[in-house]
Amino acid sequence: MGKVITIAKKDILFELRTKRLLPGVLVFALLAIVIFNFAFAASLETIRLLTPGILWVTFAFAGILGLNRSFALEMEDGCLEGLMACPVSREVIYLGKVLGNLIFMLSIEVPALLVFGFLFNIAVFSLQLLAIVFLATLGFVAVGTLFSALAANTRARELVLPVLFLPLVIPVMISAVNASGLALSGESWSSLASWLEIIAAFDVIFLVTSVLIFNFVIEE
Repeated sequence: MGKVITIAKKDILFELRTKRLLPGVLVFALLAIVIFNFAFAASLETIRLLTPGILWVTFAFAGILGLNRSFALEMEDGCLEGLMACPVSREVIYLGKVLGNLIFMLSIEVPALLVFGFLFNIAVFSLQLLAIVFLATLGFVAVGTLFSALAANTRARELVLPVLFLPLVIPVMISAVNASGLALSGESWSSLASWLEIIAAFDVIFLVTSVLIFNFVIEE
């Protein structure tokens, strides 16, 4: 875990020093929420039906912008080769990248939730919604990190990543939207249980699968 944290820390420190990605993605997420707010100005009932979809569309597209740069930055000046030459297994590199991307996405989602709750007049910082956001973001990042490594060597990686990646995360996105809708409506944990189980199963399956095949992806 120490090596995983070191790799994640490297990415976080790089972003904090250069500010190449976080400000732009954060502005994009906030701007998308503001646009949706004006586009769907309607009754409270209609807003409650639309807000889960608005929330996860914003998170998904902001996340893709961040994931696209996850391994693209490592391609500069042979940094990826240097990372692969480190005395660590390929699985450690993957998990370090997942942790770094998870922290990056959560740092986008927290201020986005604040603005979202303010504009739509909805209490978003409930334990239920925070659990949904964390679990769904973990699954999103687990798959996205793998495909970011796969797309890094392609010329049109900005297009290749969403084309390959989005169809695979449809189950977790659908589950997150449905679970978020129930959470925002004040439903109990038992009502959310089936959706949370799907998201958790998705996380476990894709984390384990990605760890097993990452070595082949990064070598290519």
